[in-house]
Amino acid sequence: MRILHRLEEAQALDGVSDKLQAVVSGAVRPQQLRDLLHGTWLGHPLHPVLVQLPVGAFMSAAVLDLLPGTRRASTALIAAGTAGVAPAVVAGWVDWSQLNKDKRRVGLVHAAANAIAASLYAASLVARLRGRLGRGKALSFTGLSVAGLGAYLGGHLAYAQSAQTNQAAPEMIRIPEEWTAVGSLASFPESKPAVRTVGDVPVLFYRVGDRVTAMIERCGHETGPLGQGEVTGSGMDACVVCPWHGSTFRLADGAVVHGPAASDQPMLRVRVAAGSVEVRQP
Repeated sequence: MRILHRLEEAQALDGVSDKLQAVVSGAVRPQQLRDLLHGTWLGHPLHPVLVQLPVGAFMSAAVLDLLPGTRRASTALIAAGTAGVAPAVVAGWVDWSQLNKDKRRVGLVHAAANAIAASLYAASLVARLRGRLGRGKALSFTGLSVAGLGAYLGGHLAYAQSAQTNQAAPEMIRIPEEWTAVGSLASFPESKPAVRTVGDVPVLFYRVGDRVTAMIERCGHETGPLGQGEVTGSGMDACVVCPWHGSTFRLADGAVVHGPAASDQPMLRVRVAAGSVEVRQP
């Protein structure tokens, strides 16, 4: 863990990280393609889904390599896993390009480990196709070991640093379970977002006529302040754009419209009682 913390703080990686971020951002420009690769349409990141093919194929090949008479099957699995690396890598780089610096540092080493592992598996495939099974096995087992390091770093990114998780979701448990008044209906501007604090949680309110909606104000992607974001559209179709990375959410229901966020923004229950706006947990 001490090594991982040092890696998070390794500013020496920022020069390479910043240049790669600019390259990735420039290479993948169409918003629809970015949304596809982020997994916005799926409801959670696409990268972990795509990773299952190469990981599953490589793990299965390792088991078969320990058994007699499985040369053709293990070679086929190595080929399938190697082919499945490319889409997983593309989705991973697009996600990585929209992370904060400390996560990009860890992600850079995660990607480097996986690139080495993929190269070893590609070399293993070539050796197997040339009939050098022993060399092919040695290369694939080495690749599996390096991939294990990459997977460990990926787990640290996801579970210790909350990369590509909905970071707004934990805020919901800090919202009162009982109905809590936040102000009169007249105090909320028409068709303009307004930030109020419920307990100690910033909440973004949006009013259209007598209807009011409320979402957690910190963006679920990287906790950007949605209250400072641009509003696009109008009425119940209006959306708020995170000022940090551009994630876009519909104000009426929190639905994610554009990434890098891959899941909806958490919404509170709202009611208007005797001219007062009240909220509670869902």
